[in-house]
Amino acid sequence: MKADPPLIDVRDLSIAFAQGGERKTVVDRVSFRLEKGKALALVGESGSGKSVTAQAIVRLLPQPAASYPTGEILFRGRDVLRMTDAELRAVRGGNVTMVFQEPMTSLNPLHTIERQISEIIALHEGRAAATKKRIVELLAEVGIVDPGERLGAYPHQLSGGQRQRVMIAMALANRPDLLIADEPTTALDVTVQAQILKLLKDLQTKLGMAMLFITHDLNVVRRIADEVIVMQRGEIVEAGRMAEVFANPQHPYTQALLAAEPKGEAPPGDTSAPTIASAENLKVWFPIKRGLFRRTVGYVKAVDGVTLSVREGQTVGVVGESGSGKTTLGHAMLRLIRSEGPIAYCGRPIDGLNSKAMRPLRREMQIVFQDPFGSLSPRMSVAEIVEEGLIAQGTKLNAAERRRIAEQALADTGLDPSTLDRYPHEFSGGQRQRIAIARAMALDPKFVVLDEPTSALDMSIQAQIVDLLRDLQKRRKLAYLFISHDLKVVRALASEIIVMRRGKVVESGEAKAVFAAPQSDYTRALFAAAFSNEATLSGVVSQ
Repeated sequence: MKADPPLIDVRDLSIAFAQGGERKTVVDRVSFRLEKGKALALVGESGSGKSVTAQAIVRLLPQPAASYPTGEILFRGRDVLRMTDAELRAVRGGNVTMVFQEPMTSLNPLHTIERQISEIIALHEGRAAATKKRIVELLAEVGIVDPGERLGAYPHQLSGGQRQRVMIAMALANRPDLLIADEPTTALDVTVQAQILKLLKDLQTKLGMAMLFITHDLNVVRRIADEVIVMQRGEIVEAGRMAEVFANPQHPYTQALLAAEPKGEAPPGDTSAPTIASAENLKVWFPIKRGLFRRTVGYVKAVDGVTLSVREGQTVGVVGESGSGKTTLGHAMLRLIRSEGPIAYCGRPIDGLNSKAMRPLRREMQIVFQDPFGSLSPRMSVAEIVEEGLIAQGTKLNAAERRRIAEQALADTGLDPSTLDRYPHEFSGGQRQRIAIARAMALDPKFVVLDEPTSALDMSIQAQIVDLLRDLQKRRKLAYLFISHDLKVVRALASEIIVMRRGKVVESGEAKAVFAAPQSDYTRALFAAAFSNEATLSGVVSQ
C-alpha cells in the first residue's frame, strides 16, 4: 500500500532578493518535510532565512523585490509555487494559517475582535458560519477569560498575551492542517510565553494539526518541537529530532547557539560605594476620567510606593510582567514623567526640580530603550545620532571634537568608527542596540536606565550585549537600573533585584538570594516559567 505524502514537502527551495542592482540569495537549496500532527521548529539568528522560508510556503514573499522562488513546495502533493490565485486563496487561511510576532501590527486597530474573527470565517465558510456563538467558542478555546464580554473590544484594550490569543483564535477559526507561528512569543513575558506555548501544544494535539514554529529561542524549541532545523545564512546546517540535536549538536553553529545564553552572576554590590540614584515611597498614579466633564473616577496605580537605591558600579534589576510598572518606574527615576515621593541623584533631591533645573543633570542620567530601530532616527547618520546629545547639552565642542567622542563611543561599544556616516537601516538589530548604547555613553553618564535592551535580540546577540554592558560598567563605574522580563539576563547582570506586580514591590533583595529562594508565590511563578528547562539545557551546553 502506497504511503500518504507528507503534509509539506519542500525541495531545493532557493530565494533571492534584489539589492543594489544585484541578487542576494537569502535561502539556498533548503529541503525538509513536515508530517501531519508534528511540530517542526526552524531555528537561527536574524537573517538566517527562517521567516522567508515560512512565508514562501504560502507565497507571501514581496514581489517584485524577491525573485520567484525556485524549487518545489508541495502541500499534500501539489506545488504551491504553481497554484493559481484561486487555489492559493483556498489554501491561505483555510488549510494553512499564520500567527505573527507582533499582534498589534497584525490586528486592525479600527475593528472589534468579533468583526476581525468573523471576517476570517466568512471568507472561507460564508457569512452564515460566522455566528457570535462560534466566535465566543473560539475565544474560550484559546483561553480568553469571559470571551462574550471581549467581543466588542478593540486590540488596544487587550494585553499582549490576550492579543496573541486572539491571533491564534483567528488562525484556528477554519481548523487548518498547518499552523505557521513566526516568533509568536518573543515580545511576551515569561509567564505569558509559557501559557501561549502550552496553549499551542494542547491545540495541536486536540486538532491533530501540524505546526511550523520559527524562533531564535532554544528554550521555546524544547517546549514545543518534535523536530528541529537549524539555519545559518540561508542554509540548513543541522536537522533532526529535537532531543537528539539538543543532546548531541554536531555543527559548530548549533553548539554556539546552545551556548549563547547570558551566563554568570553579577558580583556582590559594594555597600561602601556612594548612592547615585534613590527613591522613597515613589508613586505614579494616572487619573481615570469619564463623563462629559471628564471627572476623575479613579486611578491607575502604575507605581505605588516603591523604594529603591542604586550605588556606583551596581546594577539593580527590575522584573515583572507587562503592566507591572517597571518602565514607568524607570521614567520616574529620570524625571521624565511626574511622580510623588522623594527622588535623589548623587545625594541631591531632584523631585522638585523643573525642566530647566533638570537640564544640566540630563547628561549624567541616560536611558537605552527596548527597540533600537524605533529609538534611532532613520533620517540621521550614526554620527548625527551619537553627537545629538552633545549638541543638545550645549557642550562647547567643535565638530572635530564631537567626531572624536563619537568615534570613541562606537569603539567602546564594539563598532567600527568608520561606520559613523552610515544610517540605522544598514545595521543589524544587535548593531543598532550598540549604537543606542553608544549614544548614551557619549555623554559620559553616571546613571543609566536600561529598558528591556535585549528582549528583541537573538540569544547570541543578547550574550554579547550583556558582556558589553558589564565591561562598560566596570570601566566607567556606571550605575544601572536594568528593566526586563528576561530573568536569565537579569541574573547575569544584577546584584540586587526588585520584583514588581501591579505597581507594587512584591519581593526585593540581593539577587543571588532571591534567585536561590524566592519568598512570594508570584516570584516563584515567574522563576518557574523562566527556568523550567534550565537543568536540562545546562547539561546540553556543558557537553
